[in-house]
Amino acid sequence: MRSLLGPGLLLFLCLARHTAAAQSAHATLRGVVLTEQDKPIPGVTVSIHALNATDSIPPVLTDDRGIFILNDLIPGHRYQFSFTHVSYEPATVRSLLIHQGEDNTLLQRLKSAVANLNDVVVVGYGSQSRAKSTGAISSLTSKDFNTGVYTSAAELLQGKIPGLNISHDGNPLGTPSVVLRGPSTLREGPAQQPLYVVDGVPIPVDGVIDMTDIESVDVLKDAASTAIYGSRAANGVIMITTKKGKANGSKISYNSFVGVQKISRRVQMMSATQYRSFLKKNNLVLDPFDEDNVSTDWQAAVTRTGVSHNHNLSASGGNGKTNYYSSVDYRAVQGIIDGSDLNSVTFRGNLEQTGLDNHLKLSLNVSNNVSNTDDIPADVLYNMIASLPTMKIKNADGAYKEDYNVSVANPVALIAQNTNNIKAKTLFGNAAARLTIIDGLDLNANVSYQNSQSNQGIYYDKASRLGLGLNGQAIRSAYEGEQKLVETYGNYGRSFGDHEFKLLVGYSWQEQTSGDGFRATNQGFASDATGYYNLALGSPPAGYKVNYGNTSISTLRLISLYSRLNYSFANRYLLQASLRRDGSSAFGVNNRWGTFPTVSAGWRISQESFMRSSRIFDELKLRAGYGISGNSLGFDPLISQLIYGSTGSFYYNGAYLTGIGPVQNNNPNLKWESTGMLNLGLDFALLKGRFGGSVEYYDKQTWDMIWTYSVPASTNFVNTQTANVGRMQNKGVEISLNAVPVDSRKFRWNSNFNIAFNTNVVKSLSNSRFKLNYFNTSAAGSHGQSSAYTQVVEQGFPIGQFYLWKYEGLNKQGISQFLSAADTMTINPTQSDRFLAGNAQPKAVFGFSNDLSYGPLTLSFLMRGVVGNKILNTTASNLNYVTEATHFNMPVSAYNEATTDLRSNFTSTRYIEKGDYLRLDNITLAYNFKLNTPYLKRLRLYTTVNNVFVLTGYSGLDPEIRVGGNSPGVDYNDYYPKTRSYIMGLNVDF
Repeated sequence: MRSLLGPGLLLFLCLARHTAAAQSAHATLRGVVLTEQDKPIPGVTVSIHALNATDSIPPVLTDDRGIFILNDLIPGHRYQFSFTHVSYEPATVRSLLIHQGEDNTLLQRLKSAVANLNDVVVVGYGSQSRAKSTGAISSLTSKDFNTGVYTSAAELLQGKIPGLNISHDGNPLGTPSVVLRGPSTLREGPAQQPLYVVDGVPIPVDGVIDMTDIESVDVLKDAASTAIYGSRAANGVIMITTKKGKANGSKISYNSFVGVQKISRRVQMMSATQYRSFLKKNNLVLDPFDEDNVSTDWQAAVTRTGVSHNHNLSASGGNGKTNYYSSVDYRAVQGIIDGSDLNSVTFRGNLEQTGLDNHLKLSLNVSNNVSNTDDIPADVLYNMIASLPTMKIKNADGAYKEDYNVSVANPVALIAQNTNNIKAKTLFGNAAARLTIIDGLDLNANVSYQNSQSNQGIYYDKASRLGLGLNGQAIRSAYEGEQKLVETYGNYGRSFGDHEFKLLVGYSWQEQTSGDGFRATNQGFASDATGYYNLALGSPPAGYKVNYGNTSISTLRLISLYSRLNYSFANRYLLQASLRRDGSSAFGVNNRWGTFPTVSAGWRISQESFMRSSRIFDELKLRAGYGISGNSLGFDPLISQLIYGSTGSFYYNGAYLTGIGPVQNNNPNLKWESTGMLNLGLDFALLKGRFGGSVEYYDKQTWDMIWTYSVPASTNFVNTQTANVGRMQNKGVEISLNAVPVDSRKFRWNSNFNIAFNTNVVKSLSNSRFKLNYFNTSAAGSHGQSSAYTQVVEQGFPIGQFYLWKYEGLNKQGISQFLSAADTMTINPTQSDRFLAGNAQPKAVFGFSNDLSYGPLTLSFLMRGVVGNKILNTTASNLNYVTEATHFNMPVSAYNEATTDLRSNFTSTRYIEKGDYLRLDNITLAYNFKLNTPYLKRLRLYTTVNNVFVLTGYSGLDPEIRVGGNSPGVDYNDYYPKTRSYIMGLNVDF
């Protein structure tokens, strides 16, 4: 039986109306918004649009009882009412006539948006209802994004998307490693990253769009969803939709935060007191030059409390025919290591105009980003933990103290005496048109242009250890890149009874130019004051040759034809098929073109007659799909060509001339890597939206993997060739669950959990022509291990397979010993004495997020982690060089080490650790103020703490080690410490 709360509230509103009926010449509307269970919903935005008048009425919010009141409505006029709330489906009352002298009341019920399969998801070249989607797609809106001091859009998604593994250290200038459903290539860098598509245009998102301007993100994970992007979609596609103006009046928004960042964890190195005690215990004596009777904490000397802030001001609005959105964003991020800073300004504008009786829609997007970054030498990260605590930072004369007899450098001097500045500009513009010729037939045209410029200046001071003997060295470089896109496609959709179909046909042309610029160097400067600003001031020695670098201009063209067919019968049986034909100038003349087909189907079981009487399931859908996509990301456009380059110099006619010769063999058969993926999925929602989720199973097979192989020099220009040979497999299961455990009048709790399991294996590295049993990756630690490696890529094993010497404790002489291949003990292991020692890829990656609201208060938090992976702590092995203890500081853990152990630092199974962790990644407490003013539509204050704590057995700085590349899971002297951030933020809508 339905609750009487709804009618009771209406009666209360009517009585309240009678008391004021004669007090105003205008009409008043009193309304209430309830759940389907007749519970009040506070905080619903009610937007009002006059249908036959020009008066503008600001939106209002419902109170704790779900009630809203609108005064000064015009009797006899009709109004449209829109109801929106982050946790409920939007609703609209399209036309309500307001009467004079009568009671005007409105009761609106909203459906829960949790586990809602009626949401619209963005797919390639369009959108579709989630209920009719047959692919594996995960979606987030801006309210779901992570909150923090971030410099990359990928960090907004961390822990929220099943199967999307994102890792990042604390460097504000670094790029996160992003891997979706396991690695599917042997190549590194962009080749392992997903394709980013912003408002329909494939472009890198960072440096083009500010994170505050992102409205939603849809992650396309299976081939059925991604293959429409053909040769660039094997690693998945991340669709980003930016904010745009809406036809509900004008709005000015200001979003800002200030964050304080501190180092979250330090390497536990000996203090000066501990270090002197360690030396004394082992009868060791410092060189008098290194003993200054001080206690220097080098980690404290180079780190700081970083203060970061972000300010975003936007204006948006429209009337339905003309909509606009514009914003300006300023972001300043201080790294916790002195000298690492980021400052950027982004301008963005969007304009949409409809005409021809709504048959034509024109849109224009323009953005411009200007950034200025200062970076530190990579050597700082190791030297700040290895430098002796007994040495002072500066001499009495103010000069930085250095011991040039050892390899450890003064880390404070490395920062102060070396400059690395990059100024970058990115301009992006996109114009699109959509013409509706007849009902159901649309033609679309899209033109975009992007220009990127990077100007870098590097200067090594006269006293810098990075440029010893050069008397000051300056390096300047300036490079420019362009991307042009022209695209046109048509959509046609019709319905015939129970039959519905949509057809997409399109053409795309894209050109990318990179490396257009130069580099120059000089040395021998009279003063460090001029830095890198005027290379002409240098006075290099006789015979000096300018280093022009090896970057050259290159152009890549991509031409594509594509089509997609969607069909549904009786809203129950779904079918999708797509085909894309790509042509790329990067590949061999015999394989310029590739074809990427896909087919998928869905069955909405909940729509069957035998399920309609069920009171359990709101939605139940089975999905299955298979498709082929390619990977052409991260390629040199000349990868298949015979290339001539510098091959040294020769003496001729009294001078040395640069020799030019072949440096790369051609391969007319080179083509893109291909990935075929089978995906089986189940979507479900039950208990009237209180619980839902999805389960995915996938089998991803990659073939024609590209790698460089040895070839006979007698029949080739050079002894290596790039070829398509290898195969790799990823199989896994993803589970995503959404629930509303509590939904009462004042308190609501939304909970989301996701977990992904993936198994990766290299199936083959050879074929009939090219043979390769394995190749080594990840060089071992320093100090006598220059020819050793710690990982292997081999058939039958995953990427990131550790292959190490097996540590067997100390021998009778107190020296570390290792198990040999002959099953004997040795202190001089060789590469053939290595053993399999675990894998860097996690068995499972998970995230658990919660949103709790009580009246105007909201609390949200995210916990995430990984299990089943190993980490090689090469940083620890390098630090544990006890035989040279008088030259390097020692970790606290080495206090009882014997300084006679010649092999204590050998990178072996001794330094393999479990990488499991559970992190409380962020927690946010917010207060939404009740407003009684027409000038403020929204006021929200919040505070956030990032990286609150991490539970792990890993002894290094942080267990979140890079997951991408051919050598994942290795902590190698280069980990920028993670931060803990304390943030205060403000969101205001005027």
